[in-house]
Amino acid sequence: MSIIQPGVLYIVATPIGNLDDITLRARDILSEVDAIAAEDTRHSRSLLNHLGINTPLFAVHDHNEEQKSQSIIERLQRGESIALISDAGTPLISDPGYRLVRAAHQAGQQVCPIPGASAMVTALSVCGLATDRFCFEGFLSAKSGTRRDQLKKLTDESRTLIFYESSHRVVATLIDMVEIFGREREATLARELTKKFETIKQSTLSDLQEFVAGDANQQKGEFVLLIAGEKAEQVGTLDSESRRIVELLGNELPVKQASKLAAEITGRKKRELYQHLLGREK
Repeated sequence: MSIIQPGVLYIVATPIGNLDDITLRARDILSEVDAIAAEDTRHSRSLLNHLGINTPLFAVHDHNEEQKSQSIIERLQRGESIALISDAGTPLISDPGYRLVRAAHQAGQQVCPIPGASAMVTALSVCGLATDRFCFEGFLSAKSGTRRDQLKKLTDESRTLIFYESSHRVVATLIDMVEIFGREREATLARELTKKFETIKQSTLSDLQEFVAGDANQQKGEFVLLIAGEKAEQVGTLDSESRRIVELLGNELPVKQASKLAAEITGRKKRELYQHLLGREK
């Protein structure tokens, strides 16, 4: 008996690395739908060949999603069943698909999730940081200035922060994170999850930055970076050692320069160190 319903758009999660992580339900859905919309048909064909699935594939990606959405809706309205998959993991999570899913809802077509792997959740489960509250930021900007601005807006965030990053930007991104969040902020690097050269390392941001910068092999693959949230007790309250350092520097340097240098030494926010020195001068 078929598990497929006519006119349904199935959002199917696929493995993020290890092809054996496909779920039984996902395998059955992909075998029985009328067609599969894939981000990259060549990439997805390897997965289907591994599973022995011959369902027709067609491409839906960032550049054609809006154009393709209407024709997919028309196929659903004729009673066809279609699965949407991304290159890896759960579709729509930093991947195409939003326009299509929204169009399906607006057209009154059923959208059915087939859950499975997600790099974000996989990394979160092993990061060793707080998992009760988290904030997924996806990919940061490729432009350094914009990326730094994005990070600065998150300096007061108390939830665990989750980012995706590419191999050719990971070193630069870690350098920016060290400067903006502080050298001693706890963080976890998850690289090539579920694959042969998987790396999961928890440490401080400065240690992770040095670890990646010092090993070319650790600059390859796909990355999830997880940053501990700002601790409530740190906000607005300087510990005695941070006060001592910034006050010593403040005795010798202008307030702005002293607070900047103290932030680099202590990992505290430049703003709160700056405010502390201003308050001392009143």
